[in-house]
Amino acid sequence: MGIRWKKEDQMFETLWEAEMWADSIVNEMHAQLYEGYETSDHKIAYVLAFYLSSGHDNRVIKTERFCKGDSRVYRVWMEKPGES
Repeated sequence: MGIRWKKEDQMFETLWEAEMWADSIVNEMHAQLYEGYETSDHKIAYVLAFYLSSGHDNRVIKTERFCKGDSRVYRVWMEKPGES
């Protein structure tokens, strides 16, 4: 089964702004609109991984890969128990 990704290039200056953004993403992921989120903002990935791992049995995975130059892309997704 493939992961349905939501990809966005939104960037924030502060962790607080990223928290407000990630809060809505968590709700969409728990509603199963998509399983994973891809972003170039490390703050969003950090907060999203924290929120997804809080109080749930899902395994949360966060990866980082380098693109052109020194740009990075972060992916965060959940695996339900029994999936791998």
